[in-house]
Amino acid sequence: MAMSATHTPQQIAEAVRDAMFANDRASKSMGMEILAVGPGTATLKMVVRDDMLNGFDICHGGFITTLADSAFAFACNSHNELTVASGFAIDIVAPGREGDTLTAVAGEVSLAGRTGVYDITIRNQRDELVAVFRGKSYRIKGKPVVPGLVAQAQEQQT
Repeated sequence: MAMSATHTPQQIAEAVRDAMFANDRASKSMGMEILAVGPGTATLKMVVRDDMLNGFDICHGGFITTLADSAFAFACNSHNELTVASGFAIDIVAPGREGDTLTAVAGEVSLAGRTGVYDITIRNQRDELVAVFRGKSYRIKGKPVVPGLVAQAQEQQT
């Protein structure tokens, strides 16, 4: 993808996904896969492994939280403005078990100025709700994730 050309919001989200995931050692080490990205959205999956189980033989809540946080990161950075978490809350409503495929679906609820709110649901392969996560984000002014990537809407305004 040429960086001097203009890009659709979907192309920008995909370029950001590629740039972020290339260096995302945490998500990769947990075996996460990115199933989809779009402007303000992301869907990731992870299979619960034996080394993710706690003393009760269920998935440690920290791994479920990390899956949600990764989906949150891809969704809130999808506009190509470096964005970090300013806070989040998670409710784990059912256990993840060894062999379960957990899927996190992130969606933008609000984006105003430099702050955003994102909701993430995590479900297992039986479509049972495992957790709900709400993340709050903060955009770093003037810092693109992928330098030189220009949105069509921005160029049309100039």
